[in-house]
Amino acid sequence: MKRAIILAMVTALAFGAVAPAASAQPSSFRAVLSGADEVPARDTLARGVATLMVGAEGTELRFRLVVANIQNVVAAHIHCGAVGVNGPVGVTLFVAAAPGGGRTDGVLAEGTVTAADVGNACEWTDVASVVAAIESGNTYVNVHTNDGIGPINTGPGDFPGGEIRGQVF
Repeated sequence: MKRAIILAMVTALAFGAVAPAASAQPSSFRAVLSGADEVPARDTLARGVATLMVGAEGTELRFRLVVANIQNVVAAHIHCGAVGVNGPVGVTLFVAAAPGGGRTDGVLAEGTVTAADVGNACEWTDVASVVAAIESGNTYVNVHTNDGIGPINTGPGDFPGGEIRGQVF
């Protein structure tokens, strides 16, 4: 019996030594978006979830942004910034043709990012620098709304600075 256990342990160790090591770095990330996480907080029923996945080569960042109960979406971005701190845009995920687009429920945007926005104030130059910022906990996804009628910030569907936000983890 002891011999069988020892043989099983040796076999497991041998296969473990030959098998490729699993990456300690996560390859997928998520942000849960709400008005409560905006700075300042927004009174809105809108919600969202962003999923981000790093490609095998580390040169692509695939994303999917799903939203619900949101009106007049004009843009969505990955921003650099810690929890509770507003920061500049680093990667654009979505831009609408015009304000006042009506209600959106479902997939707002999906695609693949191969570089940060040119000249972004986050100083990200490539996907690796975006991923490094995500891993540090200093990125968030933000969805901006605008009804196209002044003044701004009058309520849900009219928060050009951002209606829903979620830190990327």
